[in-house]
Amino acid sequence: MLIVAVVGPTATGKSDLALDLAQRLGEQAPGGAEIVNADAYQLYRGMDIGTAKVPVDERRGIVHHQLDVIDPDQDASVARYQAAARADLGAVAARDARAVVVGGSGLYVRALLDEMDFPGTDPVVRAGLEERAEREGARALHDELARVDPAAAASIGPRNARRLVRALEVVAITGQPYTANLPRQEYVRPAVQLGLDCDRATLDARVAERVERMWREGLVDEVRGLAPRLGRTAARAVGYAEVLAFLRGETDEAAAREAVTANTRRLARKQMGWFGRDPRVHWLDAQAPDLTDRALAVVEAADAGAVRAPGAEPVRRSLGS
Repeated sequence: MLIVAVVGPTATGKSDLALDLAQRLGEQAPGGAEIVNADAYQLYRGMDIGTAKVPVDERRGIVHHQLDVIDPDQDASVARYQAAARADLGAVAARDARAVVVGGSGLYVRALLDEMDFPGTDPVVRAGLEERAEREGARALHDELARVDPAAAASIGPRNARRLVRALEVVAITGQPYTANLPRQEYVRPAVQLGLDCDRATLDARVAERVERMWREGLVDEVRGLAPRLGRTAARAVGYAEVLAFLRGETDEAAAREAVTANTRRLARKQMGWFGRDPRVHWLDAQAPDLTDRALAVVEAADAGAVRAPGAEPVRRSLGS
């Protein structure tokens, strides 16, 4: 049974469509349908309002996986997520149920659906590279990477020491270019991806409404309560980083709110750039009144082996092609 993935920018309504699809597709599958989260920050317990996590009482009785699985002081790991979420997909398939994946974290979606390997780590090699980064600077590591893997160097900025260290560590461990281990657009299980998009003005308005709702629902109090337990990764999440700055007295609440709105809009454009590069995504207009029916038509066509279904033409008005 094909995996259905709902992807695209934040605030386009992915969670609602995933719930609608799970309900409708679940009526046709012997084991029903279950949802697998592919949003990196929704993995965290307690990070609910700021990640727009669907509350338990609004999940329509549909089983959800990969929500609330790690504590906020832990660093999320794509490799750990891949292993756990793929195990969930296997269990869903074993129950003759339909899996509906939903999320806007592009790397997590790719790690779940596509051929993607995660080379191990070598503490000695990494420590040596980190020491070099401190002593010689990230530019020296970038120059070395450019010699051994020009494609990787072109995609990693010369100031991104963390990624440069990882790239050179992978080269040292595997003897292959870092780019040889990047994801390939080849599904590990049959899947169909549905992308949601809308015009830029509408998306910006949706983002503003979402931030207003988060503030109304108590985002500041949520972050205040989590602050002592927020680890390095969780503290960088949009919505949390800005409120933390406010709680530290570095800005006022109005400025923090404006920053959350601006950074969420920036995130949406970044997500569109990521998913927009994948030619396998079937784009749908998030504002379509018959969105669920259009999405179901794409799934049915994919189940039948068709290349494209009516109503699945690419929509690229909002964030550019």
